[in-house]
Amino acid sequence: MFAAPISIPSPPPEWKQLHIPYGEWLHAIFPAVDASLSLRITTYAIVIIVGIFAAVLLTNRRLTRRGAEPWIIVDVGIWAVVLGIIGARLYHVATHPDDYFGPGHENWWNPFVSGSIWAIWEGGGAIFGALIFGALGVWIGCRITGLRFWTVADAIAPTLLVAQAFGRLGNWFNQELFGLPTDLPWGLEIDRPNAAIPEGIPDDVLFHPTFLYEILWNLAGFVLIILVTEKITRVPGKLLPLLTRRDNWQWGKVLGLYLVWYGVGRSWFESIRLDPSETFLGIRSNVWAALGAILLGLIIIAVQSRRHPGVEPDAYQPGRRPESAAAVDSEDTYSDSDEPGDGASEVTEAAATSGSTRTK
Repeated sequence: MFAAPISIPSPPPEWKQLHIPYGEWLHAIFPAVDASLSLRITTYAIVIIVGIFAAVLLTNRRLTRRGAEPWIIVDVGIWAVVLGIIGARLYHVATHPDDYFGPGHENWWNPFVSGSIWAIWEGGGAIFGALIFGALGVWIGCRITGLRFWTVADAIAPTLLVAQAFGRLGNWFNQELFGLPTDLPWGLEIDRPNAAIPEGIPDDVLFHPTFLYEILWNLAGFVLIILVTEKITRVPGKLLPLLTRRDNWQWGKVLGLYLVWYGVGRSWFESIRLDPSETFLGIRSNVWAALGAILLGLIIIAVQSRRHPGVEPDAYQPGRRPESAAAVDSEDTYSDSDEPGDGASEVTEAAATSGSTRTK
């Protein structure tokens, strides 16, 4: 008979970093090289990179289906990732001021001192800051490449849930951001001592695995958003189905749906977390941020549904489309005008770009 687990173990502390003794390898070939040289990469950084890579792959597929050039998302993504990292750190510092300012933190500004506001490599980043500054990065990238911001935002939105699911694995490796004590059979084991565990809690107490809850919630959200916003058609002889965007889920409304889904889940996960956090009116700051995400998502869906009841005319801004095969290969249709209702007939993107030159 299958026996339910009595707990979820946490990885041993040595799994938090990957140790690459490249000095030893080089010393065997070049004796003059110092054998003690080594490179240490945190596991958290590795899973974040894997998550970003997965999101880029998925977004590239979604964006090229809308008529954009293949891999142009990389040009946009560089801005989004860099500013997202900066925003994640700034938001974390702003919501945890006691960890960086005041007595004992006189060198908070010095990047060469442990515990400075710049030392994101020591841990401390917030997804809401990454979303805010990452959106700014997407806007800058779209201004440079000529892509429409809402088109790119809709292509990225569900893939963020996949990237965030990978990121939560990093919390498991770091044994951090876990939930309240629980006696459920899937309770999480946490090594002691741990600064997030209040005094008086026995060493055998288990905790809610909030990392696992959010992974499952994010992956379920990715599937749900695809089911809601895409038409799924089975193609005989092909393993994967054909996905075609639904006309009523454009102009940023997929982004709005993402914000609502993630905000609902995060508001609950955040409310059962045990780690200290700034509060306002007795509610954790990240719960307020999650509620704000829900509200913003609903506003985007409502406003854009009213302003743009038709389909997006193109993945590019007017006059910014490059001569590319991507335009011809798009499977979507669009009208000649940004705004529907002006009597313009719908034409295919291939017809609209019939004079373009295909590049090899």
